[in-house]
Amino acid sequence: MKTYMFPGQGSQAKGMGGELFDHYKDLTAKADAILGYSIKELCLEDPRDELGNTRFTQPALYTVNALSYLKKIEETGQSPDFLAGHSLGEFDALMAAGCFDFETGLKLVQKRGELMGQVSGGGMAAVLNASKQEIEEILGKNGLDEVSLANYNSPSQIVISGSAQQIATAQPLFKQGKIRFYPLNTSGAFHSRFMQGAMEQFREFLKDVTFAEQKIPVISNVTARPYDNDAILDTLSRQIANTVQWSESVQYLLALARSRGEAMTFEEFGPGDVLIRLVDTIRKQTPDALLDGFFPSTAPAKVETEAAGNPSGATAKVVAWNRKHPIGTRVKSTVLDDADLETRSQAVVLFGHRAAVYMKGFNGYFDLDELAAG
Repeated sequence: MKTYMFPGQGSQAKGMGGELFDHYKDLTAKADAILGYSIKELCLEDPRDELGNTRFTQPALYTVNALSYLKKIEETGQSPDFLAGHSLGEFDALMAAGCFDFETGLKLVQKRGELMGQVSGGGMAAVLNASKQEIEEILGKNGLDEVSLANYNSPSQIVISGSAQQIATAQPLFKQGKIRFYPLNTSGAFHSRFMQGAMEQFREFLKDVTFAEQKIPVISNVTARPYDNDAILDTLSRQIANTVQWSESVQYLLALARSRGEAMTFEEFGPGDVLIRLVDTIRKQTPDALLDGFFPSTAPAKVETEAAGNPSGATAKVVAWNRKHPIGTRVKSTVLDDADLETRSQAVVLFGHRAAVYMKGFNGYFDLDELAAG
């Protein structure tokens, strides 16, 4: 099975696109007419230093991603089984799925870039080697209520988004132990509640667009599941202000292939290879038991088998838990005030010593020692 992927903001680079603009002269001319400037000049030369500006970044990346995909199809004729895009890249995925043509997609990202570019005063940063729970605990303890989790890029890489002032305040708090903090060069607090206004305006804009049914399933950033053809407008508009569930999207695809006894391969279209590297990280950091939790009817009883040779410590806890608590069990956390937890995987041993389980609606794991059956 094969998934084609398209990157979002952050992957842009001067010189991107190369010979694609001359190869697809008609589409390049259409892009120039829609945008009112030369897309080739912007991508190859960036003479006015605009490529890092959201208003210009989004149309530029969309175009390069799209032309890269079209070149692949032209050369091989090979269509994928699934499509996915990170944030802006999702528009390329929907174009490749046949939901709209190249020109319509460009008009959408042009408007999206304009709306998002109008929101100022925000910031974003990548936090490495910290779980969702650890990040939220640090934010909560320090009263940083204007910062939220924006992108689940991998189990060990989460992007936070919020007011520029609180992002700056958060920086020293996320430089403890193995945790790393990298500010991102963005003008706004993308994928956060600060984008609600832009989201509503974009939703109104989308009402004039007719979306065709997908010819190839597209995995949504918002749901980490295939798009519903009847909900494209709502899902696509919500994406601006909602968390990008990239890690779970990849895990879903890996799990789907596993449930069918096949392997999932990924190919990235556009500048750079950031998504391929994220996929590699997600593969390494996702236990098989978690993948089996996506499609439980096909889950093998690996933990039970492993426990027979090592019936102590975390493994024993995992075995005991799985005997009593099937996937879908309602539980309560002793450290979080959340009364609506439900397991979405079998319990597993992580890092060789930690007994853990995953919950619906949460990207990170929960320690079994911190849970009680509801």
